[in-house]
Amino acid sequence: MLEDTKYVKGGENSDPTTGSLTTPVYQTVAYRHPVGDTYRYSRERNPTVEVLAGKVAGIEGAESGSCFSSGMAAITTTLFALLKPGDTFVLQRDVFGRTIRFAREFLSTWGVKLVIPDVGNKELIEAVNRGCNLVFVESVTNPALRVTDIERVAEEAHRVGAKLVVDNTLPTPVNFKPLEHGADLVVHSGSKFLSGHYDVVCGIVAGPKPLVERVDELRKTLGCSLDPHAAYLAIRGIKTLGVRIERINNSALKVAHYLAGHSKVAYVRYPGLPQDPENTTARRLLRGYGGVVSFCLKSESRDAPETLMTKLKMIQPANTFGAVDTVISHPATMSHRNLTEEERQRIGVPWGLLRLSVGLEHVEDIIGDLDQALNQT
Repeated sequence: MLEDTKYVKGGENSDPTTGSLTTPVYQTVAYRHPVGDTYRYSRERNPTVEVLAGKVAGIEGAESGSCFSSGMAAITTTLFALLKPGDTFVLQRDVFGRTIRFAREFLSTWGVKLVIPDVGNKELIEAVNRGCNLVFVESVTNPALRVTDIERVAEEAHRVGAKLVVDNTLPTPVNFKPLEHGADLVVHSGSKFLSGHYDVVCGIVAGPKPLVERVDELRKTLGCSLDPHAAYLAIRGIKTLGVRIERINNSALKVAHYLAGHSKVAYVRYPGLPQDPENTTARRLLRGYGGVVSFCLKSESRDAPETLMTKLKMIQPANTFGAVDTVISHPATMSHRNLTEEERQRIGVPWGLLRLSVGLEHVEDIIGDLDQALNQT
């Protein structure tokens, strides 16, 4: 089955009972007993949720998958399942803020030795080289848009006997497949590009069956299972993933070029720009550069980011990314608000940085809205 067909058909068949073309929502708590050992209770297994797990596993090139009530539930359950007191855990510094917070506030008090190296592939690989049990990274970091050299990190992790878990939320399997480059597990916030409509909160883990089963068994115990209706919406969203990301990749590159040439923009971070420091690694690893563009305003006024967002007419400010509508966020007061200014500067998130998530509107409308707002900032 070719890639574009997998998004539409992968993991799904017409319902054997009714012939329904869409996967039914099995909105049930439990199942008639006894009917074999397949389904007992929906916290443990649900047919709709399992279709989503199989669909994501298929498009990531994985043996198996497991679904969760949020991306953070997928991450925390995976870390719980793969770590134990006494282990050394290497965590990339510029991953999602809540991932850092969980590691610092819980894992480090649970007897796990936490190592958070400085940003950059060189620093990350050196930390792994010193020995560890688990490594967690983002394939493309948010919002600094650094491209992690998954191949080299995986090679070093396996050399020291560690597992590598990769959050692939930002590029999606359309642009990058971590398992093909040596990762042991891949996780997603399905709330973003996978579902793609700002109407689902979910998380997914995919990888080899033994590892996924280890994580999935803990999911059943912790109870962070995905609701079947949310799974249905995510399945529906994935059907258009290929065409959405193709359009978004093209539009985001045009937006990045526009911003790079604007007099009120200090710099743009987008791996697809030839001048971007990540471009060499991105061209080697990524099939497309994604829908997120980060840019820093030249103005040193603390009011400038807020002023820009209030002047936008079509693009809306929101603390999320990855759907059909273009949105913008100010990481310093939104996604990274819990970090100190020093911590933000260290990971490349200064006060003037804005993160734009490009949607499916016509690219000229997106650029036009940015232009009129920048000219008033």
